[in-house]
Order: sequence, then C-alpha cells, then structure tokens
Amino acid sequence: MTIDLTRIIKAYDVRGTVPDQLSPEVARAIGQAFARVVALPEGASRIVVGHDMRDSGPELVDAFTAGATSTGVDVVAVGLCSTDGLYHASGALDAPGAMFTASHNPAVYNGIKLCRAGARPVGQETGLAEVRELAQQILDGVSTGSTGSTGGVSTGSTGAVSEREMLGEYAAFLRGLVDLSGIRPLKVVVDAGNGMGGYTVPAVLGTAAGLPELPLDVVPLYFELDGTFPNHEANPLEPANLLDLQAAVVEHDADLGLAFDGDADRCFVVDEHGDAVPPSAITALVGLREVAKELEAGRTPTVIHNLITSRAVPDLLAAAGARAVRTRVGHSFIKAQMASNDAVFGGEHSAHYYFRDFYFADTGMLAAMHVLAALGTQPHPMSALAEMYSPYVASGELNSTVEDAAAASERVREAYAAAYPDAVVDELDGLTVSHWDDAHPQWWFNLRASNTEPLLRLNVEAADEDIMVKVRDDVLALVRGERA
Repeated sequence: MTIDLTRIIKAYDVRGTVPDQLSPEVARAIGQAFARVVALPEGASRIVVGHDMRDSGPELVDAFTAGATSTGVDVVAVGLCSTDGLYHASGALDAPGAMFTASHNPAVYNGIKLCRAGARPVGQETGLAEVRELAQQILDGVSTGSTGSTGGVSTGSTGAVSEREMLGEYAAFLRGLVDLSGIRPLKVVVDAGNGMGGYTVPAVLGTAAGLPELPLDVVPLYFELDGTFPNHEANPLEPANLLDLQAAVVEHDADLGLAFDGDADRCFVVDEHGDAVPPSAITALVGLREVAKELEAGRTPTVIHNLITSRAVPDLLAAAGARAVRTRVGHSFIKAQMASNDAVFGGEHSAHYYFRDFYFADTGMLAAMHVLAALGTQPHPMSALAEMYSPYVASGELNSTVEDAAAASERVREAYAAAYPDAVVDELDGLTVSHWDDAHPQWWFNLRASNTEPLLRLNVEAADEDIMVKVRDDVLALVRGERA
C-alpha cells in the first residue's frame, strides 16, 4: 500500500516513522523528485547529502541517492554530519542539499531537511509542496521520472556518487567567524544527548579536526553517537532533558553548560548555577555582538526575531542602533526574512539562531561560540550576563488540547477586547494581544494553533511575575472553556 506523503511531508521538512512511513522506496522517490523540482531547474549538477547517527540513515541515504542520480544529477555524500554541517556543505559547494535527520524525535523516526544551493530553504511555499506532489506521482506510478511538467528535464544518464569529508572544513569555517583564542580559560559542560554534538564539538571546540587548542576545558556528557538516545531525549527544550547538564555544571564547578539537540542545529545554555538561560536572552546577547560588528563596519544592522521572543530583544537591539524585524514562528519564515532584509542575525524562542555569515542558515554551534566569546572576554559570570538580557517574566510555551482552536481563540479575543480596549491586537501568527506601551499592567500573549495537532500554544510575557501569572491563568481558562 502506497504511503500518503501528506502525512510525512509537512511545512518545513520530511518526518516519519521507519520503515512504515519513511521507507527506502519513499526516500528514492523523494530523491528523484528533489532533483527534478530543485536541482535540475536551478542548473545544479550535484546534490550534497548527509545523515545523523540514526541507524536507518545510511539505507535511506542510499535510496535517496539512487533516486537523485537516476535523473543524471551527481551526489556528494558527506556521511555523518550535523544539520548545520550539511548547511555549510551546501554553502561551501554551492549545491542543493539533503540532511537525513529527525532531530529530537525518538529512534523509530527519521526525516529529511532539504535546501537549495547556498543553504537556501525548501519549505511548503518554496518547493516542498512540488517535491511532495511529484514524489507521490512516482510512488503511484503516474510519473516514471525522466521528464515532467512539475520537475526539470533529466540528462538521460545516471549521475555519479562521490564521498567527501567536510567536518574539518566546517570546523575551520566556524573558527574563522568567532575568535576564541584570546578568551579567559573557561570550563564548559556539553551535553550532546548522544546526538551529533558529540561529533562536532570535539572538532570545533577541541582539536579533533587538527585545529589549535582553545582555552576551554570541555566536560563531555553523552558524546557517544547513539540514535536510540539511551540517556534522555535529545530535546533540550524540555526541562527534564536539561537535568543531567544542570547537575554536572554544579558538580564540576563549570562556568556554563551547553546542550545540543539530536542534529545539533539548536543550542541551549545553562549558567554556572545550573539555571537555564532563556533563548531570548541568547538572541539578545548574540544579536548585540553582531550589531556591534555591523556598526563598526559602517553598515546599518537588521536583526530578525520571531513574534514570541521576549520584548527585551527588539528593545535592546533598537537601543543599540539596529532595525528589529518581527516575523512568524518557523525556520522557513526566518530564513526568508533574513535573506530579503540582508539581516546579520536572527533568533527564535526555540533556540534556533541564524547568521548571515553562515549562509543565512541556523547553527547552534556558532551561537555557542558567540556565548563563549561574550563570557570569556569579560569577568562576570554567565548568570550576570543572562540577567542583563532577561528583564521580564515569561510563561514558557503552554499547550492546551482543544476540539475547536478557532472558537477558543475567538473567545479569548472577545474577552480581551472587552476588558482591554486599548490593547494592540495582531494576527501575524495566531492571535497576539499586547498591553505594554506606557500602559499598566504591562503584558502580552500569543496564542497559536499547532499545524499538526489539535493544540493551542500559549506564550505570555509580563513586567513581573504576578501579572504574568494572572494573564496566563485567565487565557488558559478561556481556552479550556473553564470560564465564561
């Protein structure tokens, strides 16, 4: 029975269980479709392909490669890599790319993150829908694949496959963007969660790739590559998955801790006390470093942030002389805004950080290096830096299961329109209500529907704890139908 690809190819990437949803047959069809929809129309002669530590990766890569090369496109196999390592390869080789990873999902999952040459995103509105449509036709036997109105025309020959090791080039490239050689000695605990951070951290922050030693004492946690995630989920966004790191930072009297997700494109920070540093604070810290660099070069800097980062982010950036651009949640939106605004940096609440110097793509490792540089070039502890960039109180993201998300959102809208007629309302991404500018009490919240589940996601920020708790509880009660 043929799989319905709408179940696994969503807005940003491919994600499904192996082999019932994402099988070699499906991977082959997607590889062929990707070559015809993306590579051939752009005149690309090759595609770069990598994979994370999941056991299913090599077989799926082989199938995808067979599909792509059947169109005449060559494939450069870079083997094991992080997602940002694949983006680097796409940028360095100026080739479309495919990264086989399911990020932090359990071991039974795998997936594919696709990009155009130069690490430009492939999302629902930038080619992924066409890839899905053509791959479905191939699986259904409607298209055999040599030509087609949806895809480009193949060369009629089979492409070649070559292998290339790029970890050293990736590490050297990042070292060239942030100089850590002159910082004060720092002890840092790194939790790789048995994911790709265990492969990239020794190369970038250590000497595994043959680079000079840095003044860093790295204490490794779970660096063994294991796609079954035997110690904890490789999803640092969940507080439970930070507990081991937090304990180790205190135990080793470290200056800070870093946690990477499964494909190491996100990085989370804990301070010397083991307390988690909000990603919004990291967005402000790194953003201000990049802004200063732009101003020194005589350029007017632009920084992108999604709409549920802290209000402190645009406030601090604007005060520093930057233009802050607010966008929807999701990497394809951030990347599009990064490119169209020639933005130097972008940040999300989910700890995705984007850099113009890194092909406008996201890289947790480069963000970590900026944090190390900021900490190591001044005498104060990480907690003091975090406090500077975290003046407000946030709820974190809270999920509610609802039968009718639109009706629940409308209840909230009507209640707050009546109670706070001077509040600012917008619908850039879900419902955002803000009661902040020269107003008291000061708060804002965003209520967004999930794309894949019957959930409403709530984020609240306020000037103090009492205000945040009241707004949070009032909105949740309305969402869950617990009050009129």
